[in-house]
Amino acid sequence: MAQTFLKTMFGPGSRALQALDGSRASYARMEAQAGEADLLTDREADFIAARDSFYMASISEEGWPYLQHRGGPPGFLRRLSGNRIGFADYQGNRQFLSIANVARDDRICLFLIDYPTRRRLKLIGHAHTSDDPEQVAALMPPGYAARGERAFVIDIVGFDWNCPQHIMPRFTAASVEAATQPLHEEIARLRDRISALQGARP
Repeated sequence: MAQTFLKTMFGPGSRALQALDGSRASYARMEAQAGEADLLTDREADFIAARDSFYMASISEEGWPYLQHRGGPPGFLRRLSGNRIGFADYQGNRQFLSIANVARDDRICLFLIDYPTRRRLKLIGHAHTSDDPEQVAALMPPGYAARGERAFVIDIVGFDWNCPQHIMPRFTAASVEAATQPLHEEIARLRDRISALQGARP
C-alpha cells in the first residue's frame, strides 16, 4: 500500500542506513512493487473525510520546510475523485506562505492523525490552487463561518499508515460531551427521583 510513498521518500542516505541496520531487504521488496502512485481506497477516503484538522508541509521559496495547520468541520478535506483530494482555503493572516510555496514547488506532505484511535496517515502529492468561485463554493463546508478564498487541490502520489506507537490519546470537547451525556442524564434522573422521594415524606 505504501510502496510508492517509500520509493519516493527514501534517498541514498536512508537506504544506506537501512542496509547498516538490516532493514533494507524488506523495504527494497516494497519499493520493487511501486507504481506511479499508491491508489487511495475507501479506507483512506473515509479517514480523510472524518478529520477536523491536519498538518500540511510545503517547501519555502528559500528551500526551508514549512509546516501549517489546517482545520474545519469533519469533511472539510475530502476525496474529489480517484487520487485527488481537496479543501477550501479560508481567509487567514494573509501571509500567503503555503500559496507561494506551492506556486514555486508543488510538492507537499499532509499528516493526518486520529488521537482517540491512535491512527495516523501521511500523504504526499502535487498541489495547485484555483480561484474559480464555483470550485471554491463546492469545497466550502455547508454553514461553516469562514470565507473561502481559493480551492486547494492535491493529486496524491503516495501514502503511508503509521503504527500507533507513542501516540497519546486525546479527545475533543464534543467527543467528551457525547461520551458523558448518558451520565449527565442518569444524574438528572436520580436527582429527580431523590426530589420526588423527599417530597413524599410526611
